[in-house]
Amino acid sequence: MTFTGFTEEDFNVFQIDGLDARMDALIQHIRPKLTDLAEYFTPTLTVLTGDEMFAHVAKHARRTINPPNDTWVAFANNRRGYKMLPHFQIGLWETHVFIWFAIIYEAPDKVRFGKSLEAHLEKIHKEIPADYVWSFDHTKPEAILHRDLSKEDLLLKVKRLQTVKKAEILCGYHLTKEEAIALSGQEFLIKVDSVLRHLVPLYTFLG
Repeated sequence: MTFTGFTEEDFNVFQIDGLDARMDALIQHIRPKLTDLAEYFTPTLTVLTGDEMFAHVAKHARRTINPPNDTWVAFANNRRGYKMLPHFQIGLWETHVFIWFAIIYEAPDKVRFGKSLEAHLEKIHKEIPADYVWSFDHTKPEAILHRDLSKEDLLLKVKRLQTVKKAEILCGYHLTKEEAIALSGQEFLIKVDSVLRHLVPLYTFLG
């Protein structure tokens, strides 16, 4: 596997009009790179988490009209799917690359997950790097810098995860399009590896 990094052309895929045209470009330009990332990071995450991890490259198969505005590869300890489990993602919007640990609304065990995060809240707030980001809706590109999220605000979001059916919580890192393009393939892999190592404790806290 020789991951070559992301290019301007990859990000420009999301400017293409029409579902079929955008999907054709995504499949041609981006999906092979996500497959490379899947092959590279599945063994790493298996070792780091202690669980056998499986990669899931987004297919966007349910879309019939609107083209996808982002795409990704997800990693979870289930061969069949990932949305119902705590998982990791590497992907991109038109503006940036994201690297996430995520619990999204499809997860049926969010009450337990939320209580586990709450029990480790002090450690999480202290040890997540200041330039990492949080999101509470995986369908939107915006995120909040960790340095701007108080411990009290984070507690409210963790509590919400336990009580609101649609609640989500994601923690990770954003690379701007320009930052991602400037990295060689090897530099990108090193950066993602570093981020995942900071995020794995969030996964292991869940038991």
